[in-house]
Amino acid sequence: MSKFWSPFVKSLVPYVPGEQPKLNKLVKLNTNENPYGPSPKALEAMRAELGDGLRLYPDPNSDLLKQAVAAYYKVQPNQVFLGNGSDEVLAHIFYGLFQHDQPLLFPDISYSFYPVYCGLYGIAHETVALDEQFQIRVHDYARPNGGIIFPNPNAPTGCLLALEAIEQILKASPDSVVVVDEAYIDFGGETAISLVDRYPNLLVTQTLSKSRSLAGLRVGLAVGHPDLIEALERVKNSFNSYPLDRLAIVGATAAFEDQAHFNTTRNAVIASREALVEQLQGKGFEVLPSAANFIFARHPQHDAAGLAAKVREQGVIVRHFKQERIAQFLRITIGTPEQNQALLDALSDI
Repeated sequence: MSKFWSPFVKSLVPYVPGEQPKLNKLVKLNTNENPYGPSPKALEAMRAELGDGLRLYPDPNSDLLKQAVAAYYKVQPNQVFLGNGSDEVLAHIFYGLFQHDQPLLFPDISYSFYPVYCGLYGIAHETVALDEQFQIRVHDYARPNGGIIFPNPNAPTGCLLALEAIEQILKASPDSVVVVDEAYIDFGGETAISLVDRYPNLLVTQTLSKSRSLAGLRVGLAVGHPDLIEALERVKNSFNSYPLDRLAIVGATAAFEDQAHFNTTRNAVIASREALVEQLQGKGFEVLPSAANFIFARHPQHDAAGLAAKVREQGVIVRHFKQERIAQFLRITIGTPEQNQALLDALSDI
């Protein structure tokens, strides 16, 4: 009964996650999950943590994981923030760093949670159009703003922005926080974390959901200047002091330490992506250059929504967005070679 709602709830337009079907026989290429399992060492660490200790609260600071992240990226632990998935980290960023007089800037084709957070927290924002090739134009962000955020590689396009271009954005807005959302960076890009010591206005977010195959564990992080991290800690400790449970802390720590598994699975996804791009281009698709674990593709002779419906009839799910500029594109997650072949077979039947 909506009479019990707080007034602002009626005006919210919530984020719509990708479909999680109940049927196991479907080939899921719609939510950018990693087709390869997590590090065996991560699973082993979580099994070892299962026991009587679960009656106790976890470490509210998750120091074990902070130290592992800091060591991995060669930063200090006080430059690392952790949350229950990168979406929670982003929520704290929007609330703690983006509520200013000037509007927040982000691309017109971008992660669709950004406008949702703006609605939730009453943040004024402006979208900045990508160019005709769906690339970010750096100079378009050199204007008054209350903050800048963009995914790199961008989602859902998969296009990568070079570190030199990110530096140009940082230099043009020294008095604003610039957030680089690196959910997919490990599949073809170079992290901007290498820049945080030179730019106190830079904050980089990442997740263990994609390249570490731990979407079910919900672990996200941010790396930046200690002053930015302190703001996020203040928000977190006013919202939920214990965002990461005991299993998540030890599992994520072990995942960061297992470099061999990370490299093997990441390289397998990259190889499959390049092969799938070539095969789709052979069928007449136009595919944007991707540095992610998904590709963004359209076919000049076929309506994207119709294609998505037809491959679904063949047991394969891909993601279709209704937004006008990208309504003729499909976002296709890179699966195993067998899953990718199932998609190609379904397309051949069409």
